Amino acid sequence: MALTREEVLNVAKLARLKFQPDEIEKFQIELNDILGYIDMLNEVKTEEVTAMTQVNSQVNNLREDIVKESLTVEKALSNAPDSGDGAIIVPKVVG
Repeated sequence: MALTREEVLNVAKLARLKFQPDEIEKFQIELNDILGYIDMLNEVKTEEVTAMTQVNSQVNNLREDIVKESLTVEKALSNAPDSGDGAIIVPKVVG
């Protein structure tokens, strides 16, 4: 499948891109090369290949969920420049 000049212009319009006339020819050639590589991939026989869900031999490497002591609200707010009602108070940044 080869793209025509009009199809390249339509893709550029959809992407809101503007090109010079010589750039359109260059991109037409490059896009046709990319589509050629995609056609080559379509020739690969994949009927007997199982779908891959994990890249590491389908093993989920999860760590144990260990409950640990966390900071208290008072300790977490101890270094805050200003706090109140259990929260850090910061200057308003939205106008």
